[in-house]
Amino acid sequence: MGAEWMNANVFLGSIVYALLGVVVFWISFIVIDKITPYNLWEEIVEKQNMALAMVVAAMSLGICIIVAAAIH
Repeated sequence: MGAEWMNANVFLGSIVYALLGVVVFWISFIVIDKITPYNLWEEIVEKQNMALAMVVAAMSLGICIIVAAAIH
């Protein structure tokens, strides 16, 4: 079991699933950004809306947990 991660199939599978998880997360973030009535990036970065930043952070963690569970 110690050298199983050195197998090329296991390593490439891990890379593919990691990239797939990032893509699914990014797409879901864009969809949520489009359905909200304001621009999330502008509100968080330019207007320094910390409450919205905390909500987006919680949403991001939730999406990441769902994606990780689905891939696992």
